[in-house]
Amino acid sequence: MNEGFIRKTLENGLLVSLKEIRTAPIASAWMWYRVGSRNEIPGITGASHWVEHMQFKGTAAYPNGVLDRAISRLGGYWNAMTHLDWTTYFSTMPAEHIDLILKLEADRLHGSLFTEEHVASERTVIISERQGHENNPGFLLGEAVQAAAFRVHSYHHHVIGDMTDLERLTREDLYYHYQTHYQPGNAVLAVAGAFEPESMLEKIEELFGRIPGHELPVFSGREEPLRVGEYRIEMEGPGDSTFIDLVYPAPRGADEDFFPYLVLDSLLTGASNLNLFGGGISNKTSRLYQALVEREIAVSVSGGIQVTIDPFLYQISITIHPGRKVSEAVQALEEEVERLKSEPPPDTELERAVKQARALFAYGSESISFQAFWLGFAEMFDTYDWFETYLDRLAAVTPEDVQRVAQEYLVRQQRVLGVFRPYDREAAHG
Repeated sequence: MNEGFIRKTLENGLLVSLKEIRTAPIASAWMWYRVGSRNEIPGITGASHWVEHMQFKGTAAYPNGVLDRAISRLGGYWNAMTHLDWTTYFSTMPAEHIDLILKLEADRLHGSLFTEEHVASERTVIISERQGHENNPGFLLGEAVQAAAFRVHSYHHHVIGDMTDLERLTREDLYYHYQTHYQPGNAVLAVAGAFEPESMLEKIEELFGRIPGHELPVFSGREEPLRVGEYRIEMEGPGDSTFIDLVYPAPRGADEDFFPYLVLDSLLTGASNLNLFGGGISNKTSRLYQALVEREIAVSVSGGIQVTIDPFLYQISITIHPGRKVSEAVQALEEEVERLKSEPPPDTELERAVKQARALFAYGSESISFQAFWLGFAEMFDTYDWFETYLDRLAAVTPEDVQRVAQEYLVRQQRVLGVFRPYDREAAHG
């Protein structure tokens, strides 16, 4: 065990991960639940995200609005996020006040109220959020491409859920989802900051240890079959630009191929930030930036790979330059992909790509809040060892590893290519 680090599973199944960091007098607590859109079926899509909203609507001990004022008054910050595989609640506070967050998380683990009034008000909020997304062509295209890429697996639908489900979900549906997934054995509590780990563990055991566990939910999802031919999607709508959203299969976060794929991503489109709460770095040295943007075929290009429990996607997004054609961008992209598949990248280029990936990882790990993030996040798809061995496994990637992964995953017959074109406004209103 590392000094200042504790990882322990309580008798009720709650995994606790603690890390002492004395660089500032603050502490950050993250409560993670192994539930996201992956755990939803048609009829309840969006339930995980909606439950996240309901967790801020109060308990008997902490009525709605009380914590907002208290945390703000103490100089703290709190929020939450729902993703494909998980939901997390996080707060960073002066270290002497972190107990308030621990008490809250223990209380809302089993005591959230889910009143009909709050369910109705959040329905309006979430439907409005969904409608706002639908005004963005990039969201519409991305959602359609993701749905086409996963016809069987529950990664098929977007985290926010389908509008038809958002209009029909009931209080009982949401509360059942909450009771099923919000339990100690399905959760990870990660805390980092200026505290003594043994004392912190005692507090957590006192607050959380009395909460009873129950039978863990079983994921009954189906494995996505391998595509045997490229899917193409063409969309039209109001807008000023033409977009391409292209996805290839990608491995699970726990797979050994994930690290060569990270380097491939850094080479092609620029390093991905795996910490979803951090920023990015310039991708101007990437192959696709040089092939598309510098040649004025595209206005912008970006890409990214996500860390997931099940195999997900490598996404490449392109905004076409005015006056250029989609076919030109696709051809330039395919040429770069084939170049990577036909010959390993030079050592100097590989070293630069690895350095960029390492730098982005470092930027997303430097603060106490980000350290607490990694304590829990890595447990969602693997264990904390994944984080601790990240840099070593990244440094071990060879040019041949990158070429092999390109050959195996960047296959045209297994990709989905989506195109959004702005329609002719005059013709549409003529």
